[in-house]
Amino acid sequence: MEGKRELTREQKIKLIMGADFWTNYDADGRLYTFVVSDGPVGLRQPLDRTTTEQSDCIKSVAYPSVQMLSQTWDPVLAYEMGRSLGNDCIEQDVDILLGPGVNIKRLPTNGRNFEYFSEDPYVAGVFAREYIKGVQSKHVGTALKHFCCNNSETSRHWASMEVDERTLREIYLRPFEIACEAQPWTVMCSYNLVNGVRMSEHEKLYGVLRNEFGFDGMIMSDWEAVKDSEASMNAGLNWEMPYNEAHQREMLAKAEKLDEKKLDASAARVAALADKCEAESKMRRQDMTLQERRAVAQKIEEEGIVLLKNEGVLPLEAGKVFVTGAPAVRYYYGGGSSNVYPERDFEPLAEALAAEGVDAEYGESVWETNGHQSHLGNLKEAVLRAAQKDVTVLCVGEPNTCEYESTDRQQIRLSKEEEAAIHALAEASEKLVVVVYAGAAIDMSDWIGEADAVLWAGYGGEFVNRAVARVLTGKVNPSGKLTETFPFRLEDVPAENAYRDEAVMLYNEGLNVGYRYFDTFDVPVLFPFGFGLSYSKFVYRDICLEKSGKTVTVRFTIENISDADGKETAQVYVREVTKEVYRPYKELKAFRKIFIKAHECRTVELTLDERAFAYYSVAKDAWTVKPGVFEILVGVSVQQIMLKQKIVL
Repeated sequence: MEGKRELTREQKIKLIMGADFWTNYDADGRLYTFVVSDGPVGLRQPLDRTTTEQSDCIKSVAYPSVQMLSQTWDPVLAYEMGRSLGNDCIEQDVDILLGPGVNIKRLPTNGRNFEYFSEDPYVAGVFAREYIKGVQSKHVGTALKHFCCNNSETSRHWASMEVDERTLREIYLRPFEIACEAQPWTVMCSYNLVNGVRMSEHEKLYGVLRNEFGFDGMIMSDWEAVKDSEASMNAGLNWEMPYNEAHQREMLAKAEKLDEKKLDASAARVAALADKCEAESKMRRQDMTLQERRAVAQKIEEEGIVLLKNEGVLPLEAGKVFVTGAPAVRYYYGGGSSNVYPERDFEPLAEALAAEGVDAEYGESVWETNGHQSHLGNLKEAVLRAAQKDVTVLCVGEPNTCEYESTDRQQIRLSKEEEAAIHALAEASEKLVVVVYAGAAIDMSDWIGEADAVLWAGYGGEFVNRAVARVLTGKVNPSGKLTETFPFRLEDVPAENAYRDEAVMLYNEGLNVGYRYFDTFDVPVLFPFGFGLSYSKFVYRDICLEKSGKTVTVRFTIENISDADGKETAQVYVREVTKEVYRPYKELKAFRKIFIKAHECRTVELTLDERAFAYYSVAKDAWTVKPGVFEILVGVSVQQIMLKQKIVL
C-alpha cells in the first residue's frame, strides 16, 4: 500500500474487521471513519453509536416495507424511496445504508419476507437496482443483501441451503445480478451455508459476484456471520462485522502465517471504501425536506395498497362507519434490524377517515395481538355497535411479534381470536370491510367469503392509515398488485413440503417457486401473483410484436372504459413453446405501470432482450437461447392473460 495505506500487518488485520458495531477501524487516523446503519425502510441508529443497544434509537421517517414498495410496480418510486433514504442518511451522518434485501420469497413463513421484494427474481432485481440508484445519487452507499439464499430464518447460522446450479442461477442469484447494474458500494453476505459452504467463506459464489456480475466493491459479512475469520478472508470476504475481540486476537496471533496477498486484497478493498466515503461525503447535500420525504412514504403506501376483494362497498359512500381491530389504533411493523422508530405520532384509522370527511368512530374488539395469540376486548359491544352502522371496517394482521428477523412464522393464518371477530362482525354488519396489516401472505380461506371487501395494507409505515383512508374513500384509486402468491393453504406451497432437518434445507422444488409452481401445475390459489383490483376497468387489445436481431418489441393498447381515472400495471410473460429443457409454463420478463384517464386509450411499448428468452444451461455453464417458438403473453396477473402472440426466434 502506498501513502496512507502503508500499513503494518497488524493494522491490516484490524482493518478487515469492524472497529465496533457500526464503524470501521481508521488505521490510527490514516483512514476516514465511515458509519453504516440499518435499515432498508428507515434509519435505525442507536442514540449512542458506541454501544450495541438496539432499542434506544433515533426517530426517523418510517417508510412502507419493501414488500409494499414492490406492490406499487413503479420503479420510479423505488428510486424516490432510495433518494429519500439518502437524505435521511445525510441528516444523520451515515455513509452506508444496510439494504436493500433481494432474497426470494421461497417460503410464505419466512420471518423476513416483509424485507424482501418478491417471489420473482426480475421484480426483485429491478426494484433493488432503482432503490440503489436513488440512495447512491445522494453520495451515500448501499449494502446489497443477503448474498445469497437467505430464504428462511430457521437455524440461519447453521443450515445449508441445498440448491441445484440452474435454480441458483435463474431464481436466487438473478436479482443480485440485476441489482449489480446499479453498482452498489458493498454487498453483504448471508448467515447460511449454500451447498455445504458457509456464505462468508463461499469463494465460488464470490467469484460469480465479481467476475460475472461485475461487482467491484467491498464484500462485508452480516453481523456475526463469520465463524472462521481466516477462511472468510481467504475466500474473498473483505470486512467482518461487528468487532469480535476473540476473532481479532486469533488473527493477530497467527499474523505471520496468513496469506499476505489475500490480506492485502481485503485491506485494500476496505481502505478504498473509506476513501470513497470520504470523497463522496464532501458532495452530500440534502435536497428533500422532511415534508417531502414524508410525502414519498405516503405515496408509496397509497400506490402499494392492494384491493383484494370488492363487492360494491368501496369506495365508501355517505354513512356511518364503525372502525375496530388492533391495527386501527396500534402501529404494525416488521421486527428486527429493519425496525424503525417513527418520527411522528401514530394516526388511528378512525381519525384518518374523519379527516377525509367520513362519519367514523372506533370501538374495541381485538385489542392486542402477541405472536399468534390475540386478546378479545368487548366483542359483544363491538357487535352491537357494528349492527347500528352502515359499514364496519375491521383491521386485522400480524405485528412485529409475528414477523421478525431470526425466526420464521409458525403459520399463515390470523389468530383464532381475530378470525372469530371477523365471523361475528360479518354476521352483525350491514357491510364488512377487512383491512389486513401484515408483511407476508395470509391464509384468508376461513373467512374471506364473509367479507364484502378486503384491503391489503401490509406494513405501511408511518402514513399507513392516512393512505388506507384515502383508498377506502376513493380519494386514491387503488393500483397496487401482489408481488407474491397468496396460497389457499400453507400445505399447497411446495417449498413448505420440501425436505429439511437440523442441518439441511433441500430446495427440491427447483425452479417451481411461487407462481412458477402454481401456474405450471394449475394449482388453485387464493390470489395469484400480479393480482389487484381497481375502481377503474381496463380492456386490452391490438398486440403487435416486432423482432430486431435478438430483441423483441411488444406493443399493445389499454383502454380505461370506466368513469374513474386510474393506473394499470401490464405484465408481460414469456413461454417457450418448443423447449429442450424444463421451463416453468411462463415467466415474467417485463412490466409497465401507466396512468390512464377515464375513457382514454394508451399504447404501451416494452422491450424483451435476449435474456428474456434464455435459460441457464448447466451443461454449457452459460445462459442459452434455443432457437424456436416463443409465446408472448400480456396479462393483468399471471392467471388473467388478456393478449398473446407467438414469435419465432
